[in-house]
Amino acid sequence: MKKLIIALGVLVLIYLAATLIVPPYIESQRNPVKSSPPYSVSSDAQALYERLDFISDLHCDALLWGRDLTQRGSRGQVDFPRMREANVALEMFTIVSKSPAGQNMQSNSSDAFDNITPLTIAKGESPSNWFSLINRTLSQSQNLADFIQDEDGNAIFVKNKADLNKLISARKNDESVIGGMLGIEGAHALEGDIENLNRVYEAGVRMIGLTHFFDNELGGSAHGQSQAGLTEFGKSVVQKMNELGIFVDLAHCSPAIVDDVLEMTTMPVMVSHTGVRAVLDSQRNLSDLQIQKIAENGGIIGIAFFDEAVGVPELPNIIASIKHVRDLVGIEYVALGSDYDGSVAVPFDITGFPLLVEGMMNAGFSEAEIKAIMGENVKRFFLTNLR
Repeated sequence: MKKLIIALGVLVLIYLAATLIVPPYIESQRNPVKSSPPYSVSSDAQALYERLDFISDLHCDALLWGRDLTQRGSRGQVDFPRMREANVALEMFTIVSKSPAGQNMQSNSSDAFDNITPLTIAKGESPSNWFSLINRTLSQSQNLADFIQDEDGNAIFVKNKADLNKLISARKNDESVIGGMLGIEGAHALEGDIENLNRVYEAGVRMIGLTHFFDNELGGSAHGQSQAGLTEFGKSVVQKMNELGIFVDLAHCSPAIVDDVLEMTTMPVMVSHTGVRAVLDSQRNLSDLQIQKIAENGGIIGIAFFDEAVGVPELPNIIASIKHVRDLVGIEYVALGSDYDGSVAVPFDITGFPLLVEGMMNAGFSEAEIKAIMGENVKRFFLTNLR
C-alpha cells in the first residue's frame, strides 16, 4: 500500500509538472524585468562604463531554470551572451535546491511543500534529482561546468586564484572571455551530511549560504521560525568550509547565525545579495552593527536589486543602499549582488548595468568609487582570499 501511495504521488507530480508548471512559462512569470532592453544612458555615463576593467555580480540563480546559458534567452535576466553585451567579467551562479510554498520574508516552515520538486520534474531532470537536494545541487553544478566547456575557452570556471588570474589575463586581450563561479543558496542542500561538503567542493562550489528561506540543520533563517544560531552541525560545517576555502554567505541568515559565524570564522565572509535596514527596514536586510562587524571581518556585501531588498523605486534605492555602506564602513566593502533570476522582479536585466553607473554619477560617486563597486572590490576580495 505504501509503495502504491508513493507511486500515485509521483504520478500527480508528473501531471502537475507536465500540465501546469511548464518552465518557460513559470520563469517568465517569476523573473520579470520591469523595463525591457535596450537601455540608454548619457554619453558621459556610457564612456565611464566603457572604461571599467572588471565588472562583477555576486548572485544569480539562472542555473535553476533549465535554460542553456550559452544562448541568448528571450526570458530571464542573465545568460552568457548578455554578460558579454554588458562586458561583465565574472558572475556568481548560485544553486537553489529547495523553496517553500508560500515563501515570504517573515516566517516559513521547513516542512512546507517544496516548489522546486515539480520544477525539477518539469525540466525533465533525472528521477534521481526529483527528491534529492544534493543530487539537484550536483546536477546544477555540472550544468555550469558543461556550459563553460561548450564555450571552447571563451569562458572560465573560477575555482581558485589561478583561475581568476587566468580570467583577468585573458580579458586583457579579449573582453569576450567571461568567468563563472559557483555558490549554493541554503546549506540544506548538504542533507545534514558533512561529507556532502567535500562533494560540492569537488564540483566547484566556493560559496555557500548557510540558510535560505527556512530553518535547516545548520540553524535559523532570517525568514524561519526559530531565529536560532548555529547548531553544533552548523559549527562543524563552517569550520570545514574554512578548511576547504569555501566562503560563508550570510544572506538570509538569522541575526544569531551572523553573530555566531563572525565569532568563529577564520575567513572573510560574504553577503552575496542583501539590502540595508537604513534604507528598507526589513528582517531580510543588514543592520548597521552587522555591516560594521562584516567590515571588521574583511568581508564584502553585495547589494540586491529587487524591491523586497531595497524598496521602490529600485534604482535610486540601490544607489542609496550602496551609499549607506560606503558612508558607514568604506567603499571597499560594497559590491553588486543582483539576485538575478531569483524569482524576483528587477528594474533591468544584466545589460542595464550602465544605468547603475549613471545613477552613481548623479549621486556624486567618483570614478574610482564606481569602479570599485562595479567589480574591482570583488576582484580584490577574491584575489586576496581565494586559494
